[in-house]
Amino acid sequence: MDFELTENQRMMRDMTRDFAARELAPIAQEMDEEGHLPDDVLTKMAGAGFFALSYPEKHGGLGLDTTSYGLVIEELSRQAAGVAIMAMVHNSVGCYPVASFASEEVQAKVLPRMAAGELAGFCISEAGAGSDAAALRCNARRDGDHYVLDGEKMWVTNGARAAFYVVLARTPGTTGHRDIHAFLVEAGQDGVTVAKKEDKLGLRASDTVVISLEGVRVPEAHRLGDEGEGFKIAMQALDGGRIGVAFQALGIARGCLDEAIGFARQREAFGATLADQPVIQHKLADMATELDAGRLLALRAAWLKDSGRPFTREAAMAKLFATEAAGRIADEALQIHGGYGYVKEYPVERYYRDVRITRIYEGASEIQRLVIARSLLREQ
Repeated sequence: MDFELTENQRMMRDMTRDFAARELAPIAQEMDEEGHLPDDVLTKMAGAGFFALSYPEKHGGLGLDTTSYGLVIEELSRQAAGVAIMAMVHNSVGCYPVASFASEEVQAKVLPRMAAGELAGFCISEAGAGSDAAALRCNARRDGDHYVLDGEKMWVTNGARAAFYVVLARTPGTTGHRDIHAFLVEAGQDGVTVAKKEDKLGLRASDTVVISLEGVRVPEAHRLGDEGEGFKIAMQALDGGRIGVAFQALGIARGCLDEAIGFARQREAFGATLADQPVIQHKLADMATELDAGRLLALRAAWLKDSGRPFTREAAMAKLFATEAAGRIADEALQIHGGYGYVKEYPVERYYRDVRITRIYEGASEIQRLVIARSLLREQ
């Protein structure tokens, strides 16, 4: 088994590492406190290609493989996970449905704009439809060669800045997943409004909003896939998105380990540095081991996806383990810092808050366990 990265993969990782250290690390704390990403950072990210990672090259994208994409998300998250989530959502659940299910005409019109930095958001969750995504109630009523959308979507990352939304809605009066459709909606359309911006615990540099849809007319050409394929499209997009979340969690965990090692080398207690004390060494060893185990699971899922092989279970395993391990690593990093870890002066406080959401979005840990268990049972 070959664990060596290709030259292109190393190049993308190293370029992203340099960018994140230069452009994100110095202002990560400021972005967190203000709950805002400066426009010039967004422009620099677009110039570096971070919003074109997975797009077909013929439409202005970089056409990267999943491993390269994951390494980019990991390096961005290592410095500023709130920035990484913007690129992650845009490239995965924002880009994938358009690049895979829109007509060639729509792709040619929209994907170059997305690749240039016009952000995309993903609108599936609602007040009564989170883990049970098939319970969504947003309506899509057919009206000639258009659909009319009415409803409200929650937890929309990039929502306040987005130029495009991938929206899941159902035929009025139906239940279950068979009558759910996917649409590409432009932010400037009549009836599309940002109803509320959430004040979040972590990932505060990114915006998370409620999107209201009132009588929004969407041409049939902007339906993604066939009628009734919306739920399938969303689940496929989330499968790939879960690999990204695994890498995001690994990036946060790597940041935690870096900070813990640096603090342990400097902090003295009981006549020696923390790094000289076996109890701290054991913590660092466990943190590093869990980090590597999570990375191997994420790399396996990415490799399977790029090989065109089934990867749903492996993506769920990678997300489940990496996010829960990252939570433990963040907790230990804060513990090593002691009281210093509990104040905002030290990055571990921010990492500790940022990592918590990774066990919830793109399918909570409980959902990942169901995906894994059902896959195992089907095999028997």
